[in-house]
Amino acid sequence: MVLDEVMGKLESMGSEQTKQIFLRHGAAEPLFGVKVGDMKKLVKDVKKDQALARALYDTGNSDAMYLAGLTVDPKTATKEMLQDWVRRTGWYMLAEYTVAWIAAESPYAVELAKEWIESPDEMIATCGWSTYGNYITITADADLDIDEIRGLLRRVVSTIHGERNRVRYNMNGFVIAVGASVIPLHEEATDAAEKIGKVDVNVGQTACKVPLATEYIRKIEEAGKTGKKKKTCIC
Repeated sequence: MVLDEVMGKLESMGSEQTKQIFLRHGAAEPLFGVKVGDMKKLVKDVKKDQALARALYDTGNSDAMYLAGLTVDPKTATKEMLQDWVRRTGWYMLAEYTVAWIAAESPYAVELAKEWIESPDEMIATCGWSTYGNYITITADADLDIDEIRGLLRRVVSTIHGERNRVRYNMNGFVIAVGASVIPLHEEATDAAEKIGKVDVNVGQTACKVPLATEYIRKIEEAGKTGKKKKTCIC
């Protein structure tokens, strides 16, 4: 497949209804409004051509950029590419999912997550927290820097309620990731979740809700899945 062919298929899959939903969530033009489930029909073919996968992100079309994140091989991602991608996200789906997923499975996961967390740009900072949280869910506890993660938990407790909107959302998600996936820090994450309590996030004109970290971690524990790692965070 060539770029024009993929873009044509994406356009045919789009709908005005889905486009309006994405716009309410913070997306910006250009986009076609393609449901993720429909988009996945193109993943297999695009994955065969990594140059095409990268070219999709370069279009600046939100649907194409999301498809790029589903098809780029994270192990071949360069630091320069990831830095470029994160600067061009524009809205939370690309920042928290597309770029964060690829970065989390790249060789630069922790390095970039720590750098991005400190960014004054809300989308870059939220991408940093999401990257680290996703990295935790796919990495063996023995390979994690437990002391560093412990420090980040403390930072969340002391700063979350004064942070920027989407940063709050992903700080909360980070606590959940630690409590659900890192056995040595399960109790500390549970304690952090109790301390932060309900996290308020403006989700705009949508029905989205912010998960209560204490309840989420407890459900994972009750299901006997604490510490279970994912094979991939890209979905």
